[in-house]
Amino acid sequence: MNVHFFLVDDVCIDTAQPLMRKPFLEIIRDRKINQVILTHFHEDHSGNAASVQREKNVPIFGHPITVRKMKDGFRILPYQYLMWGPSQKLDMKILPSVIESNFISLIPIHTPGHSKDHTSYLEKNEGWLFSGDLYLAPRIKYFRADERIDDTIHSLQKVLALDFQTLFCAHNPELADGKTKIRAKLEFLKNFYGEVVTLYERGLNEKEIIKYLPYKEVSFVKIGTMGNVSLANMVRSTIFSRKMSMSGDKALA
Repeated sequence: MNVHFFLVDDVCIDTAQPLMRKPFLEIIRDRKINQVILTHFHEDHSGNAASVQREKNVPIFGHPITVRKMKDGFRILPYQYLMWGPSQKLDMKILPSVIESNFISLIPIHTPGHSKDHTSYLEKNEGWLFSGDLYLAPRIKYFRADERIDDTIHSLQKVLALDFQTLFCAHNPELADGKTKIRAKLEFLKNFYGEVVTLYERGLNEKEIIKYLPYKEVSFVKIGTMGNVSLANMVRSTIFSRKMSMSGDKALA
């Protein structure tokens, strides 16, 4: 899986994974960086934030949850150590309403779902959306255990109301037709949600629903992540969302 960070004017957006610290620092060493912003706290995005802070003596900004997570530290699973490595603790600042430099102006857009703190950044004049892990692909095969499908759908709907075409996804940038790509993922998730809810309301349980779906569990991913990443998590999140909507809590109707 590719991991991207972005340097725009004097702003660094995300900081890649800790296991790529040396090449990351080589890239930024001769670049003028005055501020760093994170899309969320996950180690493949925050992994070198502490190193940038030491190297450049610049402020790091993020959502309040990101700030707390990075200050207190957070646990990761063995597969995350092997793939990305652990982030170091650091003191961050809460995002202002706009991140400005000489040539760009980035508006933070709270887009939870992948994580509670997930934040995208819109550059209106250029039509750019720095979307972190909101997009990834038009069709996805699995969720992390803590992802929320209802929040993800709401966040996709939110960014579709924005004016952009270039989608700077942290793992799969789409340099043209970004809104089309976001729309495709939204439609996929809405259809997935509808299929699972229909089967659930017929009385099927989680395992039975998975057997009926046209999507298959990616076994090596589920086993390698000890169940932290799986198709079952997508189904489970959908069932949870449906239960919440039936109880009157915030979720998809």
